[in-house]
Amino acid sequence: MVSSDGLPKAEQLHCLVTGATGYIGGRLVPELLQAGHRVRCLARSPGKLRDHPWAGDVETVRGDVTDAESVAAALRGIDVAYYLVHALGAGSGFEDADRRAARTFALQAHAAGVRRIVYLGGLTPHQVPEQSLSPHLRSRAEVGRIFLECPVPATVLRAAVVIGSGSASFEMLRYLTERLPVMITPSWVRTRTQPIAVRDVLRYLVGSATMPAGVDRAFDIGGPGVLTYREMMRRYATVAGLRHRLIVPVPVLTPRLSSHWVGLVTPVPASLAQPLTESLRHEVVCREHDIIRYVPDPPAGPLPFEEALALALRRVREAQVATRWSSAAAPGAPSDPLPTDPGWAGGSLYRDERQVPVDASPQALWKVVEGIGGDNGWYSFPLAWAVRGWLDRFVGGVGLRRGRRDAERLRVGDSLDFWRVEEIEPGRLLRLRAEMRLPGLAWLDMYVETDAEGRTRYRQRALFHPRGLLGHAYWWSVSPFHAVVFGGMARNITQAAARGMNASKNTSRPSRSRRPRSRSRSTDGPAGADPIRGRD
Repeated sequence: MVSSDGLPKAEQLHCLVTGATGYIGGRLVPELLQAGHRVRCLARSPGKLRDHPWAGDVETVRGDVTDAESVAAALRGIDVAYYLVHALGAGSGFEDADRRAARTFALQAHAAGVRRIVYLGGLTPHQVPEQSLSPHLRSRAEVGRIFLECPVPATVLRAAVVIGSGSASFEMLRYLTERLPVMITPSWVRTRTQPIAVRDVLRYLVGSATMPAGVDRAFDIGGPGVLTYREMMRRYATVAGLRHRLIVPVPVLTPRLSSHWVGLVTPVPASLAQPLTESLRHEVVCREHDIIRYVPDPPAGPLPFEEALALALRRVREAQVATRWSSAAAPGAPSDPLPTDPGWAGGSLYRDERQVPVDASPQALWKVVEGIGGDNGWYSFPLAWAVRGWLDRFVGGVGLRRGRRDAERLRVGDSLDFWRVEEIEPGRLLRLRAEMRLPGLAWLDMYVETDAEGRTRYRQRALFHPRGLLGHAYWWSVSPFHAVVFGGMARNITQAAARGMNASKNTSRPSRSRRPRSRSRSTDGPAGADPIRGRD
C-alpha cells in the first residue's frame, strides 16, 4: 500500500492492549492510534479509561488476564496482543499469579489466531543463575519465556530503569535526590545499569507490532549510557539545578531495609520500592542492540539520560504527566464499587453526612472540590491527615504522598494521595475510594448542589463498610474525631470557595491604580523562566 505522499503505508493492525490503566499501557494506546492501528483495551475496570483523551477512539472490553473466557473474547479478531500486566508487589504468591496469567494469555492467543504477542519485561543480569535473581526479575523472565515457548511469535523487550515523567523509577530518583542533600545509601547505588527514556520504550513497543512473522525472540533495550545509581542521582541534581549531593554508600542496608528507606523518603511505597531496589543488586546492562534491525533508531539515536530527565522534569512542571506509576491500582487495595442501592444488603454501611450552604457559585465550589489533595491539601486538620498517612505507610500502604497527576483536573482512575477517583461528574460529584490499609472498604463523596431557592450547597458523605469485628471497632474508635476531620473539611472547602469567588470578583473590576512605570532595566527573558521549558 502507498500513502498520498508516495511513501509506503504501514499495515493497519488490530491491537489488544492489556494494562491500559497502567503507566506504560496508558501511553502506548495513543502511540498505536497515531501509527494508524486499531486498538482494543482489556481492563478489569473499563470506567478507569473513560476520561482519557483517546477513550472515544478505542474499543474497551471488561476482563481479567487470569480469566480464560474474557481473554478469549478480548483476543477475537486481534492481530497483535500487548501484554503489559504484572502482579508486582501483590503478595507472596505473585510469581504463581504471573505464571498462570501468562499461560492463559498465550493459550488463548494461539486459539484466536493472534499473529504476535509483544511483552515488556525486565533486563536480567548476565551469567547470574535465575534462582539468584530477585522474585520480581525472576517472574518477568519466566513470563517472557512462556511467551517465547508458545506457538504464537513473540517479541519480548527487556528494559532496566525507565525514565519518564510519572514513572516509579523516575520519581524514586527524583525524590531521593531532591530531599536528601547528604545521603547514607545502600551499596546498590554503585551497581551499573542502563536506563532508557520512556519515549524510546514506546517507540520499540509500537515498532514491534510490524516485525516479520519469523522473528520470535527477546531483545535488550536501553539508552545510550551505562550509569551507576549514584551517577544518576548526581546527574539529576545537575539537570534540576540542585547543589552537589554527597552520597555515602554503606553495606548494611539490605534490599528489604532500603525499600523501607525509599518508602520513607519518596512517594513510592515500600511494597513497590522493594522489587525495584532488589533489581539493582546485580548489574543490568544490554548485551545486544539487535532490535535496530527491525525498529530503526532516530537519526540522533536513543534519548540520552540527561535529556530524558530534562523532558520528564518539564512535563512535571507543566502538569502534563499523561500517566503515573500510581495509575494502576495499589496492590491489595480494594476495588469493590460503591454499593449504590440504598437498601444494600451487603451488611453494615456506616455513614458520616454533612451539608453546608455556600456563599459562592457552583462553579467556584467545584473548582475547590476538583482541586483537593496533593499540594492543595484536604481542607481539614493537617496533622490528623499526616498521621493517618504515616500510619498507612508504616503498615505497608501507599501513604499520603502519591499526590496528583494534574494540579487542577481529575479523571476516573487517578490516584489522589491515598484515595483513587472512582467516579466524577464534572460540576456535580467527586467520588473517592480509599486505598489506605483499612479493615473494610471506604468512600468519600463530595457533591455540588443547588437548593430549591437556587443557592449553592456543598454535601459531603463518608461511607465505611466494615470487615469483621475489627472493622466495626475501627469505625467506632475514629468516629469521635469525625467532627474535627470531616466537619472541618466541609467547612473549610466552602470557605475556600467563597474566598475564590470574592477574589474572582475583585480581579474582574476595573483597576483604579496608576499606570505602571516602564522598566529601565533590560532582562534576558521573562521573570522565572525555566531553562528546561524550551527543550523537548
